[in-house]
Amino acid sequence: MELDQTMMILIGMGAIGFLLLSLIILMAVRTKADKSDRSAVAGEYQEQLFKIMQANASLEGRIQQMTELNARAQEEIKRTMNERLDAVGKRVGDSLEQTREKTGQSLTALQERLAVIDQAQKNITDLSGQMVGLQDILSNKQARGAFGEIQLNDLVSGILPPNAYEFQASLENGRRADCLIKLPNPPGSIVVDAKFPLESYHRLHNAENEADFKKAQSLFKADIQKHIKDIAERYIIHGVTAESALMFLPSEAVYAELHANYSDVVEKSYRAKVWIVSPTTLMATLNTVRAVLKDARMREQAGIIQKHVTTLIDDVERLGDRVENLRKHFGQAEKDIDQISTSSRKISSKIDTIEKIQMEEEDSVEEAIEPKGTPQIKLLVD
Repeated sequence: MELDQTMMILIGMGAIGFLLLSLIILMAVRTKADKSDRSAVAGEYQEQLFKIMQANASLEGRIQQMTELNARAQEEIKRTMNERLDAVGKRVGDSLEQTREKTGQSLTALQERLAVIDQAQKNITDLSGQMVGLQDILSNKQARGAFGEIQLNDLVSGILPPNAYEFQASLENGRRADCLIKLPNPPGSIVVDAKFPLESYHRLHNAENEADFKKAQSLFKADIQKHIKDIAERYIIHGVTAESALMFLPSEAVYAELHANYSDVVEKSYRAKVWIVSPTTLMATLNTVRAVLKDARMREQAGIIQKHVTTLIDDVERLGDRVENLRKHFGQAEKDIDQISTSSRKISSKIDTIEKIQMEEEDSVEEAIEPKGTPQIKLLVD
């Protein structure tokens, strides 16, 4: 565009200059016409006009060259601009494509994360509902007791064989035990009773001042001691059950609180022979009970095992006798084989002797025949 403007300016300036030069020449011609001959002026005019035409032609040639140069320059500029615009367009297109792909990937990842978040939100909602349900269960004393019994049921049935326990077993004193573990005497069957003093435990941890805390401590200790006393009186029956019983606390937190801060209550349970267990310690106790049951079954089968061992010893001794007899048979067979070998050698020796004798007799006969036949052979030869 700048070249076009420059060319237009040059062309305009050339035209203006040509007009000015023509006017000057005409004025000069007129001036000279007044002073000299018209013919001389006309010749000079023609000469000047010819020079002006030559200058104009030269100027037009230059203008044409500049126009061509301008056209080529515009074409080059256009081509360069098109190449640059194509390159820029390609880069912009590639950039847009990469941006689109990255945006698509980001949106896909975002959708996946949103799906995970939705699932987590759903799980949290479900968990919240379960927590509310669990809170409702734990807030009800009867439901809380059933919760402890279910947990006790799962632990016992998962570790012990079916014939080693009984749930809701009736005792001789008319009481019904949550679980009766059947052990041989000694020690005898052991009762496991589930207790869940959750209300007093919550009061203990929700106390806002020292007075409330001490009151909650007293209530918590009283609840535990009452449970210990009830279990000792109801479920330890001399000659029927073992001399001890188990109190199952279905909460590790309550169990830890009791053993951490109420050692006097724990000592009272020891004296009453009521062993307090949590889910973890009950699992260890049940594994020990399973080992005891296995040992008891081994003792019950000890007589049968001993009988089989005695029979096995008799079989081993009988096998030794038969091996000894077989060894004697092998010894006798070896002796017979040796004797057979001796007889075979003697027979072979005698056969060799007989063959030698026969060979000697044949040699003697040949020697006896050979002298009589020799002269005859000589005569025949002669």
